[in-house]
Amino acid sequence: MNEIEQYDYDLPRELIAQDPVATRSDSRLMVVERKTGRIDHMHVRDLPDVLDSRDAVVFNNSRVMPARLVGFRKETGGRWQGLFLRADADSGVWEVLTKTRGKLRVGERITVQDRDARDGMELEVIARTDGGNLLVKPHLPDGFVALQGDSGNELIEPADWLDRYGRIPLPPYIRDGQMVDADIEHYQTVFAKHRGSVAAPTAGLHFTDALLDRVKRLGVYMGEVTLHVGIGTFRPIQVERLDEHNMHEEWGSLDQATCSAIVQRRQSGGRCIAVGTTTVRVLESAARAGQGLAPWQGETDIFIRPPFQFQAIDGLMTNFHLPRSSLLVLVSAFATRELALEAYQKAIEQEYRFYSYGDAMLML
Repeated sequence: MNEIEQYDYDLPRELIAQDPVATRSDSRLMVVERKTGRIDHMHVRDLPDVLDSRDAVVFNNSRVMPARLVGFRKETGGRWQGLFLRADADSGVWEVLTKTRGKLRVGERITVQDRDARDGMELEVIARTDGGNLLVKPHLPDGFVALQGDSGNELIEPADWLDRYGRIPLPPYIRDGQMVDADIEHYQTVFAKHRGSVAAPTAGLHFTDALLDRVKRLGVYMGEVTLHVGIGTFRPIQVERLDEHNMHEEWGSLDQATCSAIVQRRQSGGRCIAVGTTTVRVLESAARAGQGLAPWQGETDIFIRPPFQFQAIDGLMTNFHLPRSSLLVLVSAFATRELALEAYQKAIEQEYRFYSYGDAMLML
């Protein structure tokens, strides 16, 4: 058996959640004690019962962009879809991930339709990146005026136009990636602030304002980091050996206030509990950037795999992840592979709901 096969498991298709529960905090919560291997079954609404007033709970406040674009090739009429990744502030050029059949030529135009298919904006193909993504120049419909950049280039602010023409980029295991109107709210955390993710930090989807208030009233410190979730998060590892896997980069930041509170809480006997693997990536990247945990921002390609010495966290709340994924490997590094896979097997036996809209696990 090669190394990545040790992070595989069989999941009945009917356990892949297609929609969230009606009330976010009613999701089930498996609580796993790392030292003893004890596993308890609770609900997310019960989280205050397992927290201590000295603890710090840290969330990822990144906001999901409606980055999925749907339209057609203007010359051929063939259907087209892509995923907005980023925009260059100087040139106004967008980078888009696409898997459209047939080769798009430089100068060819794509018409992107709004969700009601009433009107569209055009994307002109400029070039391809070394990684195969499209570089496109957006052109607004008649009657709309774009901003002019410092260099005189026409700049189309992605945030404004993605809201009009974009769709929530659901992963393919949820309704084949097809958005419904409810996903605009459901696939976003209640504390989301800074736009930049193309996938939700899904552990945070379980929290309601009411639950956050209950946790805060306990005296628990509630901190925030930012990590803009990239498309590479959910891709399965394709190589046999983990040390051969090229980890994707994501931009993150940790500010002084959250950093200081985490250090103080841990020094006083409390725990730092990360909500989501994306939060872990920020905190452990920050801890490795200098001598101990300190404010940090930048790109990180940290790949957390066994054996890994965690420096910043004492607990992890996370969803149940895809087999052969870097996320399952991260969970295994925190809990041991054997305990993680035992917990997953019990979740299957107990018919927990899996993946983005599914239930959660808390490892302490």
